[in-house]
Amino acid sequence: MKIDASLPKDIDVTQIDARAIEAAGYDGLWVEETRHDPFLQVLEALQATESVTVGTSIAVAFARTPMTMAGVAYDLARHARGRFVLGLGSQVRPHVEKRFSMPWSSPAARMREFILALRAIWTAWQEESRLDFHGNFYAHTLMTPFFSPPPHPAGPPPVYLAGVGVRMTEVAGEVADGFFVHPLTTRRYLDEVTLPALARGRARAGLTMDGFAVVGPSFVAVGRDERELEAAVTATRRQIAFYASTPVYRPVLELHGWGGLQSELTRLSKEGRWEEMGGLVDDDMLNTVALVGEPAKVGAELVAKLGDVQTRTTFYPAYDADPALISELLAHTRER
Repeated sequence: MKIDASLPKDIDVTQIDARAIEAAGYDGLWVEETRHDPFLQVLEALQATESVTVGTSIAVAFARTPMTMAGVAYDLARHARGRFVLGLGSQVRPHVEKRFSMPWSSPAARMREFILALRAIWTAWQEESRLDFHGNFYAHTLMTPFFSPPPHPAGPPPVYLAGVGVRMTEVAGEVADGFFVHPLTTRRYLDEVTLPALARGRARAGLTMDGFAVVGPSFVAVGRDERELEAAVTATRRQIAFYASTPVYRPVLELHGWGGLQSELTRLSKEGRWEEMGGLVDDDMLNTVALVGEPAKVGAELVAKLGDVQTRTTFYPAYDADPALISELLAHTRER
């Protein structure tokens, strides 16, 4: 299992942060789409590094068309020479409609078609063939030589898709090269829901799970003493509660009998009572979702919990963790 890092959000020091991540010994780095355009940061990170994988985790697919996404990803793949991964996600309906002013409907079916359209466009460019994609949501039938980028040796990038629900997970298995596990998940949910859904999607495409990547962040709450650990646990409870208040993650909670908690957290979030929400995440939920303890303990448990399932993982401290402490966690994880 490879260990990656998330690129910090400060766009003014992207290259400095990217070099530091590579120098620290991580295998890859991921760029989120939050306050800045992720592809600009990916480009800077690629320019500043030599060996790490660099990818989006995630770029919002439905904020763009397949053609606009295809263009930037194809160019980054050319520049990266095999180090770029296009990670996609759907976002939720209010953001797609109210923030991006883009259409929303049938997200799993739309995402399937989005990725198929991407691949059709890339094939037309890479093989210099006719573009003729027709779908229910997208149609791409015009591509003249003037607008066609030339083929390049790296070819199109691998596509990873994020999801939680069964239908989106099946789509990932069918049309993507990898799957992003959300941090609000559990090993039981992976075994009973996620992995079987991915396998069904792969089978639909006539494929097996061989070579398919399962990646994603893992909640870690680490500390060397009681003071550090208490602060880490408090922040982690709050972050778990924040995610759990969103209905899209309810299936994970219901599998463990926590469905009622999801409704209560949603109510509190609508009332703006954010400080109270973390207190509702009890020790059982905390230790099921997150890895808690000293760096050596967390490193060992992380490998034992996910080493046979995930291809890559990223430490997700939901607090401003001491960099030296995370470096210690990385070292202990590498030992396993």
